[in-house]
Amino acid sequence: MLMRQPTGNLQFTYQPPFGATLQENGVQFSVFSRSATAMRLLLYNKVTDQEPADIIEFDRETDRWGDVWSLNVKGLEAGQLYHYQASGPWDPAKGQRFDSAARLIDPYAQALAGTFGRSTDGVVRPPKCVVVKDDFDWEDDRHLRRDLSESVIYEMHVRGFTKSRTAKIKCPGTYLGVIEKIPYLQSLGVTAVELMPVNEFPILDIYGNPPQRPNYWGYDPMAFFSPHRGYAFDKRPGAQVNEFKQMVKALHAAGIEVILDVVFNHTCEGNEQGPTLSFKGLENQVYYILSEGEHYTNYSGCGNTLNGNHPVVREMIFHCLRHWVHNYHVDGFRFDLASILSRDRGGNLVPNPPMVELIAEDPLLADTKIIAEAWDAAGAYQVGSFGNHRWAEWNGRYRDDVRGFWRGDGGTLGALATRLAGSSDLYEHAGRPPFCSINFITSHDGFTLNDLVSYKEKHNMANGEDNRDGDNHNISDNYGVEGPTRKKGVNTIRGRQIRNMLATLLLSQGVPMIVSGDEVRRTARGNNNAYCQDNDLSWFDWRMVDKNKDVLRFVQSLIHFRRQQPTVRRINFLTGQPVDGRLIRDVSWYADDGSPLDWGQHHLSMVAYIAAPSRAEDPAGLGRDLVMMFNSTGDDRTQQLPAVGRGMKWNLFLDTAADSPKDIYPDLNGPMPPSNRAVDMPCHSLKVFVSGKVSAKRRK
Repeated sequence: MLMRQPTGNLQFTYQPPFGATLQENGVQFSVFSRSATAMRLLLYNKVTDQEPADIIEFDRETDRWGDVWSLNVKGLEAGQLYHYQASGPWDPAKGQRFDSAARLIDPYAQALAGTFGRSTDGVVRPPKCVVVKDDFDWEDDRHLRRDLSESVIYEMHVRGFTKSRTAKIKCPGTYLGVIEKIPYLQSLGVTAVELMPVNEFPILDIYGNPPQRPNYWGYDPMAFFSPHRGYAFDKRPGAQVNEFKQMVKALHAAGIEVILDVVFNHTCEGNEQGPTLSFKGLENQVYYILSEGEHYTNYSGCGNTLNGNHPVVREMIFHCLRHWVHNYHVDGFRFDLASILSRDRGGNLVPNPPMVELIAEDPLLADTKIIAEAWDAAGAYQVGSFGNHRWAEWNGRYRDDVRGFWRGDGGTLGALATRLAGSSDLYEHAGRPPFCSINFITSHDGFTLNDLVSYKEKHNMANGEDNRDGDNHNISDNYGVEGPTRKKGVNTIRGRQIRNMLATLLLSQGVPMIVSGDEVRRTARGNNNAYCQDNDLSWFDWRMVDKNKDVLRFVQSLIHFRRQQPTVRRINFLTGQPVDGRLIRDVSWYADDGSPLDWGQHHLSMVAYIAAPSRAEDPAGLGRDLVMMFNSTGDDRTQQLPAVGRGMKWNLFLDTAADSPKDIYPDLNGPMPPSNRAVDMPCHSLKVFVSGKVSAKRRK
């Protein structure tokens, strides 16, 4: 139900039908359990309490409505701490795992407090649920509603972004710390931050001890509706709710959208060997996809699989998404291992899965961006075929093809051209536009961009898994030395390759996503799976902003160019046909000598001519023609500017082989090409020339 807030400023909140709801005379507690024979509410006075101060039994006759247990407790207020406790059948062979001693987290809890308590009696004491009052003053903040086609996404970790002492801020590692670094995000020019999981996940193990491998990334959900308490500066129960909203509000004021990485594919309860913390103890066979009753399917690779297409779980996911959109004003979601949402209750991949379709069609999510990681850990790979036009996708094919081309892998030229032009092979057949492709070369999972050009092999020994973890297929190279080196020649090539991939990413059709720190050459010292590294290996080192200011300037200039140039962010696919009656096709491809490119020759160099968009797509006439010259070989070459561009004024925009500041010309005033139109192309380099303004006459 939508409710108008009393401030009178046209803000709305969304009240899910379950959980703990504040009322005038107390709190209404509502929880789903079909098979429970008894339900209890455990109330606590303090976060550190080992035992509840009060236990209230639900009356099966008067406090149960269908499969919902609902009880009003008078006199309770915001900040009240609680758990549930449910009795019922213990019959794992039939999917039932009730434990009458277990303290259960409310699946709809809007905040958690504390950590797992130490246990001497074998009873797990999870963080306590908090009754939350939703009374934040948004001051007319609304979703920014930026078109996805105009987005530049910055994937970042809330804690890691500011936790390092090099950040030199008041609230390191917190939501408030992000606010302190908003000027940096603005200077970079990104339009959206994509936050790695911020919903609740465990900090300590279930016995209250620091885990051997701490959960840094947060892909282990414990309470879907709750902001992670570990990122709050104020440690009082529920403070994270207010601080998260402060962060969103401040980012919106700076023109930056907030996208959440959500994990509706598994929970932290694990498999049959794992603890009972919430879902297992309320209705195990509903919340999870089971195998032979007592076993859990593991399409997530994390021990269990959430039963996302069961009507009850599907409803919970919808309530959760609406909660984050309308109560926290988030602008979109990236769905981790989203192919699991395409599996039915038997785990089979199905066409037109109801969960995927309903997310796209939900009217209360119509203003949001929805992005799928269109694969899972059990072999499903749906890049190019996930959902309808509302769904964008992390384009894993883009990542692999761009990496392969710049590494110099044979047969990758055609693939690069396809990715550069928006991946029509993946999206056009279904009527989906180029901006359904979220282009990326690196993400949180894998090498940083610096490490991609510094290591041939992963170096994950610090994770304590004998280097068995992490992907072995990185499509990386070290260019002669594994890891850091003082060899000038090696460092020169690495610097070029970093610029080559950044320029390719930010000039491709589709939507670019940059990983936090890549713009200043952050390194994880060859670790490609730093999920448990809550330390300097993962944190943003703010000294790099000055140390690698040349790369930062390069990225800032590229982002500014992209945001100003509709030529590189088309809303329709390139066709190879003339634009607005011009003789020039919207895209054309040439060999080094200026002749039409023979795709069968398996070259690793080419010239691309991309014309300005039509007036219909670019009514302000801002678009410029571009010539992009690629040389991924180990040899210096000479390439010809295409004859089709004769008579136009050209200026060099970027040259990845040049030293800063001549590597990029933000004002588009770089040198003109040689009079003979023959351009020297050093090995492993990319040059881009930009035309003068394309006149209306040329467009007719």
